[in-house]
Amino acid sequence: MQRFILSKKNYITLISAILIIIGFIAELGFKNEVIAVWFLTIASIIGVAPIAIQAYQAIRVKVVSIDVLVTIAVTGAFLIKNLEESAIVTFLFLFGSYLEQRTLNKTRSAIKELTEMAPESALKQMENGEFEEVEVDEVDVGDILFVKTGAKVPVDGTVLTGEGHINEASITGESVPIGKKKGSQVYAGTILENGTIQITADRVGEDTTFGRIIELVEEAQDSKSEAERFIDRFSKYYTPAVLVLSIIVWLFSRDIELAITILVLGCPGALVIGVPVSNVAGIGNGARHGILLKGSEVIHDFSKVDTVVFDKTGTLTIGNPKVADKEIYTDNEDEVLGILASVESESDHPLAKAVVEHIGDTRVYKVEKTDVIKGGGIVAQVDGHGVAVGNVALMEQENVYLSEKARADIACFEENGNSLVLASVDGELNVLMGIRDQIRPGVKEDLQKLKKLGVKNLVLLSGDNQGTVDLVARELGLTEAHGHMLPEDKSAYIQDLQAKGQIVAFVGDGVNDSPSIALAQVGIAMGGGTDVAIETSDIVLMNSDFSRLPHALGLTKTTANNMRQNIVIAVGVVLVLLASVFFSEWMNMSIGMLVHEASILVVILNGMRLLSYKLRY
Repeated sequence: MQRFILSKKNYITLISAILIIIGFIAELGFKNEVIAVWFLTIASIIGVAPIAIQAYQAIRVKVVSIDVLVTIAVTGAFLIKNLEESAIVTFLFLFGSYLEQRTLNKTRSAIKELTEMAPESALKQMENGEFEEVEVDEVDVGDILFVKTGAKVPVDGTVLTGEGHINEASITGESVPIGKKKGSQVYAGTILENGTIQITADRVGEDTTFGRIIELVEEAQDSKSEAERFIDRFSKYYTPAVLVLSIIVWLFSRDIELAITILVLGCPGALVIGVPVSNVAGIGNGARHGILLKGSEVIHDFSKVDTVVFDKTGTLTIGNPKVADKEIYTDNEDEVLGILASVESESDHPLAKAVVEHIGDTRVYKVEKTDVIKGGGIVAQVDGHGVAVGNVALMEQENVYLSEKARADIACFEENGNSLVLASVDGELNVLMGIRDQIRPGVKEDLQKLKKLGVKNLVLLSGDNQGTVDLVARELGLTEAHGHMLPEDKSAYIQDLQAKGQIVAFVGDGVNDSPSIALAQVGIAMGGGTDVAIETSDIVLMNSDFSRLPHALGLTKTTANNMRQNIVIAVGVVLVLLASVFFSEWMNMSIGMLVHEASILVVILNGMRLLSYKLRY
């Protein structure tokens, strides 16, 4: 019965409104008080029913909720035969709940839109070579899928054949179509606007980029910030305090109507809902713009950040370095380059990939006894030769002699902003390569936006040489830049900043960035980075779009400010209403409930403004 009544709450609200209107028409229009009393009585009884049920459910779990206060107030008004008050208060409370639900549903629409974008089916290649439509849950890694024009890409995958343009707004927030061809990466939930493609499934189900977005955003919605937890604790004691206050007022004044009015006016509805609605709207805006905010606490922390620390490769730079300068210190160039390419093929490091790409087709040697030196490079045995490939520190560690010419070349390469790769065979330096990475387009302007948003310190920490790091720092206008930084050095530096009282955000994309991402007050991962970096981060910039960072900071600052506004509105309204009870003659239950419900709608609508937030500069 309780479930049935609660499920019909909106119909009860409508019936209550009709009964109240008929009652007032009978009393004011036809002077028939008997009919008015009957209709207002019925309106009061059916109106209070769902409220009383919710109050009963709250008391069962030992919580004095707003519904308890309203039920006591309405019952008291009914018993003293103030039927107009009891009927109007129940209607306003029910109608306010209806409007709250409607507006909250709109606030959550950004999250709902995400789940509705999730693909439900896929055209899968069967054993006979034909493509058949199956549920997306039936797709496994390695399956070959066919995507038609206008269809959603069902999984994360790699294009095998075909070409087309894909709208990746669900992933990046940008609706400009991206060209895709053989070898291109595609993401679940994106839409093929023209052409047809066949893809091989790389990630399926919840492991897809889109699946992780939905999961992270849903987790963020359910999390609570420190402000929300405080308000929950506050309400736990505040609501019973209002009940006690009304009893004390009644004991001293013997004015039951005054005591009942205090119950209604003291309801903390706007305070309870103001902060969560701001959080949900802020998280929703971020999701629509390719920014994953992992929880309400992140919003609070990031809004106060005054220092942002960056990794270089893949964060401030594109992460696709190329060999720009080269020196060979041996006559046996072909053999040495073949050995170097064979060793570097063992590594996934961007510099290693640049070396292999530059050398191209060459003789492949068998690499044995590979030893990766953290922050240094690789030491290996190749075709009976001892080989070391890495930075200057590794050469010194391996006792490789560096001639005056070699040291001059190293200094020159560093001045040109190169990252260095040195290769020695049997203890002699044979190759020096200078590798440069391009700075991401628009990064300088984005960093200026961070400064305008209140970030005081922009720091670059990189494992690269100091010359390259300084060059990047000068070009981008960074506050500090430190090279030759191992992962533990970065973590120690962040701890030092925190010890000085700075609130630090770290932005990175690699496995070696994960300790720093986890250690900083706010860890930010580029969406194209490693899974470890993404999992340990607090914020993810999808598609590695650095321009999302200023939007994320501006959004969290605006969201935090919006929360404070809602708290001020909620507390201010309650104080004004309670003061009006004691210092004015016009305040009554109906007016108080009307203002109370209006304040709830005001904080919800104020929070909803965040859905349309855009960075102004």
